[in-house]
Amino acid sequence: MKNFRNNVTLMMSAIVVFAFSISISSCNKDDETETPKSNTPSTTTSAEEDAVAISFTTNNNTLENPGILSANTLIPTNTLSTGELPPLDGFYTQVNYKGAFGSTNWAAGWTYISGDKRTFDNTKPTKKINDNSLTINTTLSKDTIYIIDGLVFIGNGETLTIEKGTVLKGKPGSGASASALIIAKGGIINAIGTATEPIIMTYEGDNGTPQLSNVKGQWGGLILLGNARLNSSPGSTQIEGIPTNEPRGIYGGADDSDNSGTIKYVSIRHGGTDIGAGNEINGLTLGGVGSGTTIEYIEVVSNKDDGLEFFGGAPNAKHIITAFCGDDSFDYDEGFRGKGQFWVTVQDEESDRGGEHDGGTDPETATPYATPVIYNVTYIGNGTSRAITFRDNAGGEYHNSIFYNFGKGIDIEDLTSGEDSYSRFVNSDLKLKGNIFYEIGSGTTAYDIFTIAAQ
Repeated sequence: MKNFRNNVTLMMSAIVVFAFSISISSCNKDDETETPKSNTPSTTTSAEEDAVAISFTTNNNTLENPGILSANTLIPTNTLSTGELPPLDGFYTQVNYKGAFGSTNWAAGWTYISGDKRTFDNTKPTKKINDNSLTINTTLSKDTIYIIDGLVFIGNGETLTIEKGTVLKGKPGSGASASALIIAKGGIINAIGTATEPIIMTYEGDNGTPQLSNVKGQWGGLILLGNARLNSSPGSTQIEGIPTNEPRGIYGGADDSDNSGTIKYVSIRHGGTDIGAGNEINGLTLGGVGSGTTIEYIEVVSNKDDGLEFFGGAPNAKHIITAFCGDDSFDYDEGFRGKGQFWVTVQDEESDRGGEHDGGTDPETATPYATPVIYNVTYIGNGTSRAITFRDNAGGEYHNSIFYNFGKGIDIEDLTSGEDSYSRFVNSDLKLKGNIFYEIGSGTTAYDIFTIAAQ
């Protein structure tokens, strides 16, 4: 299996995976928290594997393994000749290609990963903000660099506005000294950057010069909490990464259209600090967030934990990048039912799955089921990790997408009885349609990229 090496550049055009160049440092991954299952394809098949493999082929998915290949000739044809266009429902954009990029590079100008916004003006005056320093309606100006000191909450009835081009820096620390920006239930954030003036959230030690991609866990991250439904009992719970004695960390409710505001053209960097043993903060955490919230053009770079994690709710997210994160790229749990389009991940040697998709926690069979519908992703693995795991009764759909350079393809949990992710597949709540799987392990057939078993 081929792995990326230092300074490998993937040159893409309108008919290939990307429309821009990215530099990647990647090698084999040592997972310190769990022992992955063998990536060797099974030599036997079962009725479940037969069903999934047949569905894989009949739904116009393809498996392409060209063998030894130089990275700069990575050219799986991504013109949409087969597959289904997304619905015209006001969220999805109907495009005639697979993967996250066509002829337009929507990542240019505002992202770390494109190389365009790795620096910023660090000479501006600084101002410290803490949990007691903000008013009911606070505006942060791009003329000042703001230092986030501790856990800063925007509470019920409060609004935080962040001007385009503003830089925020989280103070270093872990445990009780961790820093993060949290929009609590009933709070509103309006952080609206632009393609030329993104909002940057980074750590206090970032001096405006390019930071290494392996600098992780320097501060917390951005957390949005809302009133949308979860499938965990009793329907509201405490978000991970926030101390359990903090009531403003509770999320979940009954309003799937809840609105937590707008985040657009925001780059979140070098976060994921620990608040306790094994309890890190995700780059962007969405807990019980509703569909009224706007989440577009978001980048999470070099986070110690997951890049983006959904806990229930029904938020829709478009043009999302996660890169060089220490755990999963995209994670969902507790009955996430939103929509997604144009998602990208680029893994490094520390990264785990491209997608870790869990249905629920207590009980796993509770409704609403996790059934997000996602179009046009490009997931680039590190050669050893897994593309996607569906478990704990999770469903979900991936359409018109590209998965490249993973050690294993798709895991679907099958407990042989009761409700599980294989049940979601049987009931058409789990679908893979019109996707390209490119250089996945040593697989050459549809059977080789699936594991259908208890997780």
